[in-house]
Amino acid sequence: MPDRPSAPPRAWQRMLSGRRLDLLDPSPLDVEIRDVAHGLARVARWNGQTVGDHAFSVAQHSLLVEEIAGLLEPALDRRGRLAVLLHDAPEYVIGDMISPFKAVMGGDYKAVEKRLQAAIHLAVGLPATLPGPLTTLTKKADRIAAYFEAVELAGFEAAEARRYFGLPKGFGRQTADGPRLDLTPWPTVEAERRFHDRVLELKG
Repeated sequence: MPDRPSAPPRAWQRMLSGRRLDLLDPSPLDVEIRDVAHGLARVARWNGQTVGDHAFSVAQHSLLVEEIAGLLEPALDRRGRLAVLLHDAPEYVIGDMISPFKAVMGGDYKAVEKRLQAAIHLAVGLPATLPGPLTTLTKKADRIAAYFEAVELAGFEAAEARRYFGLPKGFGRQTADGPRLDLTPWPTVEAERRFHDRVLELKG
C-alpha cells in the first residue's frame, strides 16, 4: 500500500482564552490582550540569567521601554505609547530570542515575528506597520532599557554594557559606575496585571 501523505505540521498555538493563533497567518481576531499579558509576564528577558527572586519579564521590560520613550519624547500620544509598549508583543507566542540567536536564525524568524506584530497592532487599532520615527524612538528606548537591565540585572560590567548598548544620558541615579535605575524584577502576577492594565489604559 502506498504511504499516506503526512498531515502538515501544526502551526497554531492554543491560548488560555481558547483562541487558536495561526503562527504562519495570524489573524487580529485571534489576538486577546489578556493572552498577550499572560504570556509576556512569563517570558524571561536575558534567557532568565538575571539576579533576583523573579525573572525579569518581557512584560516589565515593555513597560520600562514605554516609560523611557515618554521621557525621550514628552509629546508622544497614547497611540504612540501603545505602539512602544507592544514592541515585543510577538514574544508572547514565540518567546524572547536573544539577539545573537536571532542573527543565526535569519529571515524566517523575522518574517514570523513581523506577521505576528502586524496582527497585534491591528487587534488594538494601530496600523500594521509603524511610521519610521516611531520605530526609531522605540529602538532608542529599547537600547537604553537594555543598558540598565544589563548592568543591574544581567551581570554586565558598565564598560561592557556601554560598548553594546551605549551610555544613557539624563536617566536614573548617577553613581561612580554610571547611571542606575535600581531595577527590581516583579512577580509574574504583578507584571501581568500592570501590563494588561496599561494596554487598556492606552487604548482608552
